[in-house]
Amino acid sequence: MSSLIDPFGRKIEYLRLSVTDRCDLRCFYCMPPGFKDFEEPEHWLTFDEVERVLGVMGEMGLERLRITGGEPLVRKNVTDLVGRARAIDGIQDISLSTNATRMDKHAEPLKAAGLDRINVSLDTLDPETFREITKGKVEKVIDGLMAAKAAGIGPIKINMVMMKGINDDHVEDMVHFCMEHGFTLRLIETMPMGDTGRDATDLYVDLQTVKKRLAERFDLVPSVMPGGGPARYMKVAGSRTRIGFITPISQHFCETCNRIRMSVDGTLYMCLGQEHNYPLRPLLRRGIPDDELKEALISAIALKPERHEFVEKPEQVIRFMSMTGG
Repeated sequence: MSSLIDPFGRKIEYLRLSVTDRCDLRCFYCMPPGFKDFEEPEHWLTFDEVERVLGVMGEMGLERLRITGGEPLVRKNVTDLVGRARAIDGIQDISLSTNATRMDKHAEPLKAAGLDRINVSLDTLDPETFREITKGKVEKVIDGLMAAKAAGIGPIKINMVMMKGINDDHVEDMVHFCMEHGFTLRLIETMPMGDTGRDATDLYVDLQTVKKRLAERFDLVPSVMPGGGPARYMKVAGSRTRIGFITPISQHFCETCNRIRMSVDGTLYMCLGQEHNYPLRPLLRRGIPDDELKEALISAIALKPERHEFVEKPEQVIRFMSMTGG
């Protein structure tokens, strides 16, 4: 029986693991302009330390692992970590959150190492709008997506953060793109995390209105997808494409939350919308045995709150998304 049970009876089977807080894009809702307060590499957990935590969590009921950042592909040898995680008993599903700008070089090695699937951040297909949001080139992302598709990684999910007046009129184009390539589209409401997220509050789009609009253009039927995430899915009839709606503000999913996050420095975060955390790095570097590490993980899970408070207390989360992991 799993020991990873929180105070509200939820089984924690999903870890989102950040392997770096650095990124090669600068999405304004994720990282402030000119931000340089990154963790020093000596503060990062080594892959040996990460593997140890994953092994213990695997014994305790961990089933799903998502490798995130920042941009995880800027961390050297991340393919090696995928291979190590693949060998751990208990872990059944390994995914990667990426902006795909480096995926053209990494897709085949990642697939060979045991990566199951990827989520790709892509808020628009329009080159100018993409540059405004990220300071990067959308062509690199498209090349990365095509490389992942050719390598047989799947499903490939596109994560599109909806922003009023910026890309809320680009959704239909993204649906057609996903239908053409057999990708899944996941629409995400903006969240008030850190100063960057709160600055984007005026850009908030209620996805319930977007769903109604899409239903007028496409024949949508209720659907599901395997995975541990919070999206509620509809399928475009006659295609392989599903559209997921991730609604932390308009329709929160806290009662079914099955995940925690571990930042690159080994700090466990129990909720995106709360500051509850538990630092593992000092314990790991002190050389605690596995039984004490299990006790620490149980203590950490006991801190998991019932729900976020993005609406009631948007000011309480001071860290940026890039610091927590996706």
